[in-house]
Amino acid sequence: MPVVVTLGGITVGLAILVHYIVGWWPGLKTLRSSAIDHAGKLLPFAFAWSYGVLAVLTVGGLVGWIFDTTVWISNWLGDVALVWGVGGQAGQAAATQAYLPLTQTGGAVVLLLTVGILAAAKKSKYGSDLKAGAWCGACLGTSAGIAGFAAVPLAQAANWAGGALYGAVA
Repeated sequence: MPVVVTLGGITVGLAILVHYIVGWWPGLKTLRSSAIDHAGKLLPFAFAWSYGVLAVLTVGGLVGWIFDTTVWISNWLGDVALVWGVGGQAGQAAATQAYLPLTQTGGAVVLLLTVGILAAAKKSKYGSDLKAGAWCGACLGTSAGIAGFAAVPLAQAANWAGGALYGAVA
């Protein structure tokens, strides 16, 4: 069973998202004049965020362990920030939604995406965007908020894509 995200973990995920959006924000006038160009700059982060949501849904193996550890560390960092930063309480579990399990072929799709993300993070100029997006997705993917609700259609898409890909190969 994956690690349950705490308020601290969600805080870390939201902090990553806020930091990324503030760094990306070109200004309203510039955004209005070339919205497509600037929106396109969000794609690496959004793709990696989607991957992070899927990867945190894996229940075993190396990918599952890495993302469970990522959530655990994020929980700890966020709890420390909440306790020492604003006087909150540590370890308060956040509301989560029920996991939609990945099928065997859905998990295989996540493994293929892992290979793609690792290669892109190493070779692409968007490596830091990909890493931040995956981390953010891991923190927010199992929450009961709007971000967490994206996990269900993403898992369904991965399961469908795996069935279509491996069904066609087999």
